[in-house]
Amino acid sequence: MDVEPERLQRFLDGFGARHGDVTVDASAETVRLAALDGAVAACAVPFPPLIVDESAAYAGLIAHATRARRVGVVLVRRGGFAAGIFDGTKLVASKVGSRHVQGRTAAGGWSQQRFARRREGQTRQAVDAAAETAAAILLPEHETLDAMVAGGDRAACDEVLRDARLAPLLPLLQPRRLDVPDPRLRVLQACAGPVRAVRVRLDDPVAS
Repeated sequence: MDVEPERLQRFLDGFGARHGDVTVDASAETVRLAALDGAVAACAVPFPPLIVDESAAYAGLIAHATRARRVGVVLVRRGGFAAGIFDGTKLVASKVGSRHVQGRTAAGGWSQQRFARRREGQTRQAVDAAAETAAAILLPEHETLDAMVAGGDRAACDEVLRDARLAPLLPLLQPRRLDVPDPRLRVLQACAGPVRAVRVRLDDPVAS
């Protein structure tokens, strides 16, 4: 499950209250809570690495997760794309666009080949437009960004990210991808939560 940073302390405190005393095992990428009854909550550190602080709440995970960051976002699906910059939870820059890409057809023969060539050309144009949009929004600010998050269709997104113009942004790219519908402005705006969320995997052997 995804937990908003502002709810994380309450969520983890509640885990301990339900399952008994917990021990915390923290690394740069994971904070693992093991409870007295055998339940485990494994928290993937957002925007790793975590500087582990044994004296802080949950080894410093709360302070790390709630820290304000400037994050670039790139969303891509077939024909649709969006790029934006979040400063904390506020979307401070954005651009959304689309290019027509035909769906698949069951036709055969020469018609199918012509259709495939047309669709390939449309796909290239859409990928180029998406990369151009991402470059226009993110590159001028890339030195101010703490991270970049991508989402949408993984294959289409990877193709866009291979564009040479976006190379300066790749060191900022986070491993997690956002699962979003066709990119629109409202979809991009709604990423404020998921971009910052802490992914928690719960293992409760008592409940199972």
